Amino acid sequence: MADFEAAKPAVAETSEAWRRTEMARHPQRPYPMDFIQALFTDFSEIHGDRAFGDDPAMAAGMARFHGEEVMVICNLKGRTLKERMLRKFGSPDPEGYRKALRAMKLAEKFSRPVFTFIDLAGANPGLGAEERGQAEAIARNLIEMARLRVPIIATITGEGGSGGALALAVADRVLMLENAMYSVISPEGAASIMWKDAAKKQKAAEALKYTADDVQRLGCVDEIVAEPEGGSQNDPAYSVSILNDRLEANLAQLRALSVDDLLAQRYGKFRNMAQFFEVAS
Repeated sequence: MADFEAAKPAVAETSEAWRRTEMARHPQRPYPMDFIQALFTDFSEIHGDRAFGDDPAMAAGMARFHGEEVMVICNLKGRTLKERMLRKFGSPDPEGYRKALRAMKLAEKFSRPVFTFIDLAGANPGLGAEERGQAEAIARNLIEMARLRVPIIATITGEGGSGGALALAVADRVLMLENAMYSVISPEGAASIMWKDAAKKQKAAEALKYTADDVQRLGCVDEIVAEPEGGSQNDPAYSVSILNDRLEANLAQLRALSVDDLLAQRYGKFRNMAQFFEVAS
């Protein structure tokens, strides 16, 4: 018996970073639109970017948050295979980011706060997206969000991947659910680049430091929102309740600032992000 036990192959231990990655990607985890439908009322969707078309992977529209008119924006993933294919597995095209920006500028015109909700692995890597100016669309969002004259609150609910996520996350407050991830690249992509082996994804997950605690220490998110034991999919109502309280509190803080102070704080926040200093020995 002892010999048999000794002969059994060792089972690789799951790292904490990979455990959280699996929770961020859980198929039953609430998606951004699930949070929007639970938190906001009177949602009226805006379609099209007025340049090319209407991206089914991005949604935006006016809504009410505790009676106040606001703008909400999120990417859409879909539950069934048919929905996921329609929405490109939640990865927007350039027209999706341009639609989001059009909605933000509309919110600025009418002095409405902007709420974004993010759960995407990255922007659509297809040839058509590149031909229609993916990089420019994302870069334009970064510039315009940095100087938008209304409060912006971004919430990363699942995966926050690459420039696709950042194009919706240049915000006064960036909230991140406890089991979400926020990274420049997926662990599979990083493993393929660094070790030429996507199977080393757990090693890459540890190295990327993209869990909520790690990202907050780097100053890339402002607040971690607690989740129920085992993840938001186990008690969506609890997650909605906690997030509702944090969104309301952060909006009240931002509403108390003048526009000039709001912009100055936003600029200072991103200007000082991820700075490192060497101490002479």
